[in-house]
Amino acid sequence: MRSFPEIQNQSYDLIVIGGGINGAGIARDAALRGLKTILIEKGDFASGTTSCPSRLIHGGLRYLEYFEFNLVRESLREREILLHTAPHLVRPLQLSVPIYSDNSRPYRLIQTGMILYDLLSFDKSVPNHRMLSFAEVRQLFRALNPKALKGAAQYYDAQVVYAERLCLENILSAQDAGATVLNYVQVTDLRQSQGHISDIICKDQLTGEEFKISAGEQTVVANTAGPWVDHVLKSSDQPIRKKRLIGGTKGSHIIVPAFPGAPDTALYVEAASDNRPFFIIPWLDRYLIGTTDIPFTGDLDRVKAEDQEIEYLITETNRTIPTACLTLESVLYTYSGVRPLPSTDEKSPAGITRKHILHDHASEGVANLISLIGGKLTTYRQVGEEYVDAAYRKLGRAVPSCHTRKKALPGAIDQTDSARAEVVAQYQSRVPLAVIDYLFSLYGAKASEVLALTEQFSDLGESIVPHQLDIKAQVVYAVDSELAHTLVDICCRRTLIAMQGNYGFDALSAITETLVKHCGWSQERSDLQLAAYRTHIQTHYQPDYALAAAQA
Repeated sequence: MRSFPEIQNQSYDLIVIGGGINGAGIARDAALRGLKTILIEKGDFASGTTSCPSRLIHGGLRYLEYFEFNLVRESLREREILLHTAPHLVRPLQLSVPIYSDNSRPYRLIQTGMILYDLLSFDKSVPNHRMLSFAEVRQLFRALNPKALKGAAQYYDAQVVYAERLCLENILSAQDAGATVLNYVQVTDLRQSQGHISDIICKDQLTGEEFKISAGEQTVVANTAGPWVDHVLKSSDQPIRKKRLIGGTKGSHIIVPAFPGAPDTALYVEAASDNRPFFIIPWLDRYLIGTTDIPFTGDLDRVKAEDQEIEYLITETNRTIPTACLTLESVLYTYSGVRPLPSTDEKSPAGITRKHILHDHASEGVANLISLIGGKLTTYRQVGEEYVDAAYRKLGRAVPSCHTRKKALPGAIDQTDSARAEVVAQYQSRVPLAVIDYLFSLYGAKASEVLALTEQFSDLGESIVPHQLDIKAQVVYAVDSELAHTLVDICCRRTLIAMQGNYGFDALSAITETLVKHCGWSQERSDLQLAAYRTHIQTHYQPDYALAAAQA
């Protein structure tokens, strides 16, 4: 799977640098259309911005304010495609927008926006919006702050609970179509010759081994590194560009337990302090609240929610639902990501366009390099289609038709009621029904492959943590079939064990025992991974105030 000498002897049509959702979508589309493709990612797949969204597949209702109608239409079309090609991961979600007389967006404006949203999603399979009177809102959401409340709007978008797995399924689909996909491989040098990238020097982060991927005039190099786009460009042996392409903004979220007055469905609320919309969303039996939007120029590998961001989200949630009474102690987890937005003189982060841009570096003397600026979780498939079209044109070849508009992701294939019933009948004597149902929500039709491991080794049907649904077979499956190499990969991206309680620490003993027994891990490797896991949690998930209290 990681034969670097063999890779050095290969020539590729497309080299993708960056394994977030956009790089994964590009690699999948390219491989399905017949381009010989390799994707490399310096960390794990989806370990950057892709793992830090509000977990919505949405049309971007607020983009209407900036007259970005084409972006909204594109997003709504892509939402519908994902509802059909990834129904196990992407599901309809009702959202309600409380409207107050002191909001910056009055009732009539929101109503107009709702009508436009419906018109732009004319091909949707979810219901149209409806406007609610004050009395109807009070009946449905009794805990909402009633002061100055005028009514509400209700509409549908979609939720992807496991955004990391949406990315992973694109990676695995690309691999099945013939692409080479490598995580933990960092670009150390982009070498140029005669006006194009000629070689990409890489380092395997797991072993320290260095190797080369050959490029050339008949190879397109895709820089899809998200917030790290400029870092990749700076790794070149010759300057590619002096001016930054990326001017990222940080978005932070908090996760809290169910609280008094918590809504059954998602709320989309205007913050009183800055008029910025934010979400209160049911997620994994908890509530996901976010997001912020702050210019970011710090260390991209150490992005964390700051205390003032956490306090902002708590304050605005308590204002909206006075019975919530959230405090810092209510916060179970936090996470932050950096949006790879274009560098601009726009002073308001909200005013920066969310459109994606394919920046062709031919204008700067590098003929075979195209960098992606921007790109949203919702529109990753469209980005892939556009990029692969551009790659074919740059290679001077006829552009074949795209397959990803209709081709289902791996977990959605054979996801029929009869197939599911057969799996339940086969494994319900080994594994509780609640666990089987949970595995279908995580893996879709691939749940049967996870469950098959319990037939080989009975202990793999055991729970990792008592009273939680994840089982030991998932650990082995992550390593054997899903390209996981670390405890962080397993707990934070192949599963979300890290979000199930105590940052996943209660699960680590059973997981490492399983890895030693079934995956050939040594005790030394386990010990190193345990230390690395603790550092990762402290760096990315654990609030600073909680960390300080724990250390005290």
